[in-house]
Amino acid sequence: MLTATLHALRTRWTTFAGSFVALSLGVAVMTAMGLTLASSLDAPEQPPERFAAAPVVVQGQDTLRVGDRTQKLAQPRPVPARTIAALRTLGKVTEDRAFAVRAERAPGGLVGHPWSTAAFAPYELSAGRAPRAADEVVATGDWTAVGQKLRTDRGTVRVVGQARARGFGFGFGFEDALFYPDARAAALSPPVMRLVVDAKASEVRRLVAPGVRVLTGDERRLADADPDRDAEALTALNALFGTAGGVTAFVSVFVVASTFAFAVAQRRREFGLLRMVGATPGRLRRMVVAEALTVGALASAAGCALGAYGAPHLVGLVVESGLAPAWFAIGDHGWPYQLAFWTGLLAALCGSIAASWRAGRTSPTQALREASADSGVDRASGMRPWGRLLCGTALLITAAVTLVLALLTEPGDLLHRKTYISRPMLLITAVALLSPVLVGPLTRLIVRLPGAIGLLVRENAAAGVGRTAAVAAPVLLTVALTGSLLGATATLNEARATEARARTAADFVVTSTGAPLDATTVRRLREVPGAEVSPVASSAVYVLEDGVALIKSEAHAVDPHRLAATARLPLTDGRVTDLDDDSIIVNEEWSRHRVGEHVPVWLGDGTRRSLRIAGVMPVGTGDNGVYVTAANAPVAVVERVDVRVREGADRAGVSGALREAVGGRGHAAHADVVTSDEWLRTAFPTTGLTDTDGTTRLGILLVLGIALLYTGISLANTQIMAASDRARELTALRLAGATRTQVLRLVAAEALTVVVIGALLGLLVTTLNLLGMWSALTLQSVWSPIQLPWAELGTATGACALLAVASAVLPTAVALRPRAKRNPARSHNRTGSRQPSLN
Repeated sequence: MLTATLHALRTRWTTFAGSFVALSLGVAVMTAMGLTLASSLDAPEQPPERFAAAPVVVQGQDTLRVGDRTQKLAQPRPVPARTIAALRTLGKVTEDRAFAVRAERAPGGLVGHPWSTAAFAPYELSAGRAPRAADEVVATGDWTAVGQKLRTDRGTVRVVGQARARGFGFGFGFEDALFYPDARAAALSPPVMRLVVDAKASEVRRLVAPGVRVLTGDERRLADADPDRDAEALTALNALFGTAGGVTAFVSVFVVASTFAFAVAQRRREFGLLRMVGATPGRLRRMVVAEALTVGALASAAGCALGAYGAPHLVGLVVESGLAPAWFAIGDHGWPYQLAFWTGLLAALCGSIAASWRAGRTSPTQALREASADSGVDRASGMRPWGRLLCGTALLITAAVTLVLALLTEPGDLLHRKTYISRPMLLITAVALLSPVLVGPLTRLIVRLPGAIGLLVRENAAAGVGRTAAVAAPVLLTVALTGSLLGATATLNEARATEARARTAADFVVTSTGAPLDATTVRRLREVPGAEVSPVASSAVYVLEDGVALIKSEAHAVDPHRLAATARLPLTDGRVTDLDDDSIIVNEEWSRHRVGEHVPVWLGDGTRRSLRIAGVMPVGTGDNGVYVTAANAPVAVVERVDVRVREGADRAGVSGALREAVGGRGHAAHADVVTSDEWLRTAFPTTGLTDTDGTTRLGILLVLGIALLYTGISLANTQIMAASDRARELTALRLAGATRTQVLRLVAAEALTVVVIGALLGLLVTTLNLLGMWSALTLQSVWSPIQLPWAELGTATGACALLAVASAVLPTAVALRPRAKRNPARSHNRTGSRQPSLN
């Protein structure tokens, strides 16, 4: 058996080369993703940054705890003044403050701190001196220089020093900050959110109020501005590579199985001969399985080595893209190699076992007969291979049933990224299994070429159903993934934009360029004549659903009467103007959502309230949130102001007055005034993959890149194998009078026909997937059309067509090259007559 296997691999190496390359690349991708995923799962926690050198940090309440359930508060509470006074009896207490600062030509996210806290990072002066006067600051980073004056939203200041965080060799530090004198920082931001206490932690814990946290050691990272930044990035990375790895495994099994099956189907004549000389069906199956094991093992081993080499480059890409922390690196893990290796081996076996089982069941005469024509029909019984049809139908029914169940129970789940990336796989497999049934009708529908070439294209496609399906499968995969993923993203973006357009009645929108809008700016905007101004502040509301889950909902703090003038909330019940300090507007996702019903909630600062439901909104795309008044979000900051021009007022005059109001008097402009249409286009983009978030974009590009790579390999391999198998057929055409150019045109037309068939099947899968998403949106009261990415679909189909035509024409052209003329004396037979020449 081993000798026969090695002999087959040696004599048919071109048949197995494509499978080897495809499988090894698939295993390499799975290995690289598995190593990245494993490294993200056991990555170390983010170390302390701002308070790395602080002995003990005391932080105000920032967590809501209901029983054993917790949520981060949207508006953390400051440290109580009584606690601060008590801690001063233990030792030195340093008050910390953090407040947003906007400055001209400054980086986004600029923050202000008191200078006394700089030593706890620790920061050290790299140039200049410490600030002393109220208009002096020390800056981090290289975006400014000592002696430069900065116009900020908090007045003009002069940079008197530059600071660098010790231990951060890759730059000036972990934040862009301005350090003010302590007194000036206290005047700009009176609340004390955290303290540094020079005392024993046990004594500090004895004096703090309930809810106040005492942090030491590695827990001091919880006092940083974004302590969960790295953990959240790695969680998103886990989801990204977990989903992409699953898709890669599917693509590997799909393409490699199809390639192996086609390679085995080409050898039915060989199997028939072996059966005639006494080989049993079991021996044939074992021989094919042994070949698959050999190729699969070698390709999987090569893929593991290639993946180990590529994993650090993949990590470099995600770090450079900002999707992972700068310290993230590949660790030492063994299970990704095991998983990738055995998955690759399983993919090879799946492709060979099914085809070898069919070949083993075929009698010698049937095998020889099928080798000349493959119509997809068993000539002995006159029926199609029911196993493939039953599997395809079962998967199609499964896809339909799971879709209906999701629509009836949780339609919102169909809008999640993990769902719309993985769900198309079921339909792709089902349609691929059913493709032999569809090849004939689609060929007759597509091919309208007149003359002999059109006739031959139709008949060859009908006679070679296996070959046509094998070439169409990777095209179906690429087009279906391109349309489903990009179409889902575009459809969701359009749905969100549709919701926003329906809600917006404002003429202008004032948005912050960095930090939230302060009370002074909002007051100046309200003083603009002819403008109806509605500030919108961001907060959160927490509710205990069914006594089980503590759910956080995004809350918008508004004035209901001003909101009614600048927005059109999609209420299914109630009125906007019924909202008051004792009520809330919720959406239908809440378990309690009847107008007039009271619901217990916790506000953004952890305060418990029982609020009456004044209105109910549909779930929509999940961005509706809830609405409360400013009294139920006392420390929420204004991030947007909607402005409507009153009837009879001058629109241009109002626009100019608004811009003058946000510019301030002697301060840096810190807000943008744009029309509502401009704001909608910026905040809710509907075109282009670049408008999605970085994680989604990288995940989709990875999946589509893998699919296109596999498509190229599979198309080239299948077409080369088919060209070598059709040498006799093409030679017969030449002998019948066809020119070399005509034969090449025929081969190119056949390749284009198969690509169009695969593209149409992929478009069918795309349409079915997007119809499911559209149904989910409709059930959630979002009336938005399906968005098909025609440009991307055309590009994917064109790339497949180019690969298919080149892979078909080039081997055929080589096979049809004129051979060197033979010696005429050798062309005579024993009677003296000449043998006919193929050339």
